[in-house]
Amino acid sequence: MGGRRSGREAALQILYQADWSREDPETPPHDLARQAVEQYLDGLAPASFNPDQELRSFMEGLISGVLLRKEEIDEIIKRFARGWKLERMAMVDRNILRLGIFELCYNPDIPPRVAINEAVELAKKYGDADSPAFVNGILDSVFQEVCSSKLTGR
Repeated sequence: MGGRRSGREAALQILYQADWSREDPETPPHDLARQAVEQYLDGLAPASFNPDQELRSFMEGLISGVLLRKEEIDEIIKRFARGWKLERMAMVDRNILRLGIFELCYNPDIPPRVAINEAVELAKKYGDADSPAFVNGILDSVFQEVCSSKLTGR
């Protein structure tokens, strides 16, 4: 598994935990991300997962980016997840979508198809049998209707 993929997996697990714990709204997202990565690496990460500084920065960027734009990202999810309330959506699917939308719409360094494919792979590994198609359908629609107009050259 590539380094960035394992970083995305760790970011997903951290975002999932943040969803459970309802992060402190007073703490800046960058600080929350740094703290969450430290806690993850100190206790929850597999022993074989030892990210270098570049991968840690990538993970922190994903987490802080999602947390910083969470309200906007959640509005995008609500718009495209027809028939699904955000609160009733499986927590893992919701966080995979948050991560995917962040990479699609706010991270121009990640090609759109890579962002979608990585989210689908996370859904295959962590979601239920319907998760990959659900995630793929929403992210493809989001890219076509929202992100492609936000990002020039994509």
